[in-house]
Amino acid sequence: MNTSLAKLTRRDLLKAAGPAALAMAGLPRAAFGDGKKENLPPVRTITHGPKHHWFGYYDKLQFDPSCRYVLGMEVDFEHRSPTSDDIIKVGMVDLKDNDKWIELGESRAWCWQQGCMLQWRPGSETEVLWNDRQGDRFVCHVLDVKTGRRRTIPHPVYSVSPDGRWAVAADFRRINDMRNGYGYKGLPDPNRNILAPEDSGIFRIDLETGEQELIVSLAEIAKIPFPLGDLSKKKHYFNHLLVSPDGTRFEFLHRWSPRGKRDCRTRMFTAAPDGSDIRVIDHSGCTSHFIWRDPQHITAWSWYAGRGGGFCVFEDKTGGKVEVIGGDVMHHDGHVTYLPGNQWILNDTYPDHERKQHPYLYHVATGRRVPLGHFYLPPEYKGEWRCDTHPRFSPDGRSVVIDSPHTGEGRQLHLIDISGLVR
Repeated sequence: MNTSLAKLTRRDLLKAAGPAALAMAGLPRAAFGDGKKENLPPVRTITHGPKHHWFGYYDKLQFDPSCRYVLGMEVDFEHRSPTSDDIIKVGMVDLKDNDKWIELGESRAWCWQQGCMLQWRPGSETEVLWNDRQGDRFVCHVLDVKTGRRRTIPHPVYSVSPDGRWAVAADFRRINDMRNGYGYKGLPDPNRNILAPEDSGIFRIDLETGEQELIVSLAEIAKIPFPLGDLSKKKHYFNHLLVSPDGTRFEFLHRWSPRGKRDCRTRMFTAAPDGSDIRVIDHSGCTSHFIWRDPQHITAWSWYAGRGGGFCVFEDKTGGKVEVIGGDVMHHDGHVTYLPGNQWILNDTYPDHERKQHPYLYHVATGRRVPLGHFYLPPEYKGEWRCDTHPRFSPDGRSVVIDSPHTGEGRQLHLIDISGLVR
C-alpha cells in the first residue's frame, strides 16, 4: 500500500467541513439550553479499573431485552494500536447484582472504535455474538449466556438483521489496510494492490447455517459514476453497514483514497438483502454518522446541508426527498440514534476547546436540546485510540450507556438515567 495516501477519519470530515464545524471550539448557547443552571441526569459508573472497559459503536444492541445486562469489552492497555497478539475479554455487567462483571469469552479481532462487533442477537433473549480470529480467518461466535452453548460461524459480522437470522459484513482485512482503528489486525488484505477488487466487498452471512455470499463487490460500486470527480484511479473500500428496521434494506458507505478537492471520500448507498436494487442515497461527497429513522428514511450527517455539514433525513430512493434537521442546536457531527418511538434523538459531540464531550437528547417536535452531561476527555485519548462517548440506549428508552475516561480510571462504562427526561 502507498503509505502516502491519507486515511479518512470522522475527524477529517469535521476538519474539511470548514468554519461552521470548527465552531465546536465555542458551541452556541442554544446548544446547551437557555443558560440557566442545568439539572443533569444521574450518572453511575458500572465498570472500574485497573482494567479498562468499553463497548464501541453506537448502533449495536448493548442491552439485553430485559435491560438487566450490559455488554462490554475489557482490555489491560490503552494509547496504542492493537497488535495481532493482543487479546481482549468480552463480558456483561449485571445491573441488578452490584454491577457484577461476568466474563463471556475473548477476541483476537478487534479495534478501538468498534471493538469486536459484540452485540445481543436480535430476536433472542439470551444469545450474544462477537467476532474473533481463528487461524487464517476471522469468525463470529454465537453464545447463549444462559446455557453456555457456543457455536462459531466461519465469517465475521458487521450488522445483524432485526430477526437475527442473517447479517452483512464488509471485508475487515480491507478496512484495516485503508483505515486504522476500524479493521482487524492479523490477516493481510490479499487485494491491497488492487484498487477495486471483484472478490472483496459486502458479504451476507446466514447466522443459522454459516453460509456466506459476496453480494456487493467493490468493483461494481466503483464503476457507478460520481458527479464530483473521477474515481477510476482511487482505492476503494466499504465501511459502516446497517440493516433497516424491517430487514428489507441495508445501508453502507462507499469510501476511497486519496480524497479529491470537492469531496470527503464518501457516498452513501442502500441495497436489498441480496445485494440487488442498489441506490445512491447521498452523493454529496461527505456522509458521516447515520441511523435508520424508519424503514424508508435515513438520518445522516452530510454535506448535502452545505460544506459546513448538517444532519439530514434522506428518503431511501435514488433522487428521493431530503430534509435538513436539527437547526443550530444539532449541526455538529455526532453518533446519532432515535430512542424508541422516534420522539427523541440521542446524539453526542467530539471534544470542545475544553476537551469536554457532550452527549445529549434532541426533541424532534420542538427542537429542544437536553444535555446528559459534559465529560472530560484527557488529551492522550486521540486519533485511533480516542474514546468517543458513542451513546447507546436501553430497549425501554430509560437508560443510556457511554464510554468515557473522565473518572480517571481509563475508559469505562457509565450508565445515565434518562427516565426523568423522556417520560
